[in-house]
Amino acid sequence: MTYFKRTVFLLLSVVLAGCAHIDGEKDMLKGEVNLISVSDNILFSGTDSTTWDAKIRERGFIIYDEGLYKMWYTGYNPDSSELKFLGYATSEDGIKWERYADNPIYKDKWTEDVFVMKHNNRYYMFAEGADDKAHLLISENGLQWESKGDLTILTTKGDTITPPYGTPTVFVEEDIWYLFYEKIDSAVWLATSEDLLVWKNLKDEPVLQPGPEDYDKGAIAANQVFKKGGVYYMLYHATSNPDWNKGGSPVFWNSNIAFSRDLLNWTKHASNPIIENNESSPILVDDGLNPKIYTMHKKVKGYFVE
Repeated sequence: MTYFKRTVFLLLSVVLAGCAHIDGEKDMLKGEVNLISVSDNILFSGTDSTTWDAKIRERGFIIYDEGLYKMWYTGYNPDSSELKFLGYATSEDGIKWERYADNPIYKDKWTEDVFVMKHNNRYYMFAEGADDKAHLLISENGLQWESKGDLTILTTKGDTITPPYGTPTVFVEEDIWYLFYEKIDSAVWLATSEDLLVWKNLKDEPVLQPGPEDYDKGAIAANQVFKKGGVYYMLYHATSNPDWNKGGSPVFWNSNIAFSRDLLNWTKHASNPIIENNESSPILVDDGLNPKIYTMHKKVKGYFVE
């Protein structure tokens, strides 16, 4: 095991305890907490063989459900196809993972950068398709998925916004569905919907923008939003490189946290990035005993709070 010390991760303990204080962060950072990585900290990856999931990429998603850790991930084999398919794996402890025997579980449509939630005993998946066109899938058991179609996002005036809509991230509160999305990782916007297919911006300006600090000046995207103690938290990934998608220069991603009282106005944590090492697409999974932060791209790594 490898041990890490990062003052910022006391924030995670405070969040899970339901603290509602965000007064200058003084109540959120009071010391250090140990983080433990497991072995080399690579918990799940592509097979690097001839299988359909020789590589994995973008945000996969993990939830703790029915006493089991469940992971949905995007797999592909660049030697055989450019298409991205959906895979499934499970774990009893969140560390050792077993691929589902009948993978891929969905291959009717390009599916990557997935967000999964279980709501009213039904599984909902919001994912990127080809050319970053977000789409919705629904499942009764998490294995058989039915496509419900592409998302459409409207301005506050009702005009259609031209795709791409990337990294779809959903939060539900009081029967209102919220969608955080990005456009080529240039910023994060927020929309709501009644039918989960047509969404309307709450405001046409981004709710989270890159910068001004260097670590997220190049690109950002929200990965997960949750609420504890009256405060909303967003885990997001970023890079300092504005040419991240143009090739020719190194790109190093990092993982970060921001918080809000109203979902519209966000404050980035002063100790960002919380995880570096080119690890991105962070999500928090709380099993009620041992909360974990996973980074999902391009190999799944886990951080466990001691």
